Amino acid sequence: MAERETTRLRSIGAPSVVPGPTGVAVRDRLTHLTPADEHVLRVAGAHLGSLASGDLATRCRQGRDHDADTWAARKRELTARSSSRWAGSITKATHDQWALARRSQAAHLHKLQAGIRMLEHRLSLPLGEKGTKRAPGGYRTRREWHAKSRRLACLKDRLAQVRQDWEAGIVHVVRGGKRLLNARHHLEQAQLTEADWRNRWEAGRFFLQADGESGKRYGNETIRLTPDGRVSIRLPAPLEYLANAPHGRYVLSCRVAFAHRGAEWADRVEANRAVAYRIHLDVERGRWYITASWTRPKARALPLAAACAQGVVGVDMNADHLAAYRLDPHGNPVGDPERFSFDLTGRAAHRDARVRHALTRLLHWTRRAGVQAIAIEDLDFATGKTREKHGRRKRFRQLISAMPTAKLRARIVSMAAEFGLAVVAVDPAYTSMWGARHWAEPLTSSKRTMTRHDAAAVAIGRRALGHPIRRRTPPPRTHRSDGYGPRIVQTEPGAVGCGGPRRPATGRAHDARARAGEERTRGTSASSTVRDARSDRRWAQDPLLHTE
Repeated sequence: MAERETTRLRSIGAPSVVPGPTGVAVRDRLTHLTPADEHVLRVAGAHLGSLASGDLATRCRQGRDHDADTWAARKRELTARSSSRWAGSITKATHDQWALARRSQAAHLHKLQAGIRMLEHRLSLPLGEKGTKRAPGGYRTRREWHAKSRRLACLKDRLAQVRQDWEAGIVHVVRGGKRLLNARHHLEQAQLTEADWRNRWEAGRFFLQADGESGKRYGNETIRLTPDGRVSIRLPAPLEYLANAPHGRYVLSCRVAFAHRGAEWADRVEANRAVAYRIHLDVERGRWYITASWTRPKARALPLAAACAQGVVGVDMNADHLAAYRLDPHGNPVGDPERFSFDLTGRAAHRDARVRHALTRLLHWTRRAGVQAIAIEDLDFATGKTREKHGRRKRFRQLISAMPTAKLRARIVSMAAEFGLAVVAVDPAYTSMWGARHWAEPLTSSKRTMTRHDAAAVAIGRRALGHPIRRRTPPPRTHRSDGYGPRIVQTEPGAVGCGGPRRPATGRAHDARARAGEERTRGTSASSTVRDARSDRRWAQDPLLHTE
């Protein structure tokens, strides 16, 4: 029976060290802008945004028939209305946006297929049939079955349309955001006036970004930022009459100083290495920002054995906190568990700040513990949060949908690289279940309360170290050979005699004398010692074990 249950477990992937980030981005506010500066930024952003919108529409019409010749033709057309460098930035951004839409379309296609398979499975079962841990059961009532059959027909129609677009290479993209576009028809629900919506729509369609060029002055000829913080923009050809500097450039009256990575940025700028810039407007705050980004040389990932040489910190990610536990190189939990809470309510910027704060506290605690690696689960709830699978479990779907798994993964990898820590990704299979079963109770004491998430952190850390999660189940009390003691010590699966009883010391001594060819003689007690033969057989030890 146990063997049949073991074969039902899915295969577990090996842990691996996550490669570090290959890019860096820093942002600062453009303060003390004059009305003339804001007017130039708005006019230039609107003009280049209209060119970007037209180029994106042309690229979407081409579909899968795109090649290098069509790219060159689009760039020549844009160059006459802006400049060669602006045309290059616009076409590159267009290709990135089209590729992102293509990937999103593929993900939507897979999601529809998964939903259709789940609906067909549940509709094929009798009404009221109970489900298993791996698959849900049938629907409860005939009314629900009928409603789901109609939804199945609706999903099939959507799938046919999406598959047709996929095969033809047609994507649906909205510059400025589809959500903001749909909010135009629901202004009261979005709590916006028509003027507010118009300002956000225009700001979302601005285009003021330029790629860097190595060897050029300060790493960028289109949007230039000098080491002393002076910002200048190369205006498009139709707007050169707005320039206040030679060669059709406009110099802003503000100064920029990056508080984060400012020294690294200054080194690149002084060496004329490529730096990309993007200027955008935050309509809600009424502020202009500039973002500088550059690439880093791809660093070689640290070997797994070297990363875990000093132990590891297992981290269990949840919807409102991070549960962490430190483990030594042998997989033994050290100290007490730690919890780093965060709140995911409010605006997106506030949520992101709380996640960064929780990760910062985790990284500081890890560095104080003297550990060089953090173990996390490679979670993906793409197929687990659909309503076709969980049905009425709406609160559970909301719970797993609210977990910022992708954001946490991206943040922890980039932030751990700055702390000099490695991130080890492990397979999330059975970590919560086995951790609660095998580690919650043994680690609970009068001074320590173990939760299910703390036990899962121990399981994650042991998997990263290459140790098994499940501990050996103790035998019945009458079958224990250590005087009814707890025979639950971990033993390697391949160890010889790992399941047998411990041999007494008298037996080992007898075998040693037999191998030496000695004759067995009856021991006599000294006159000053009162001890019978039974006590000799019970307490006698190997002479080699005696120490002075």
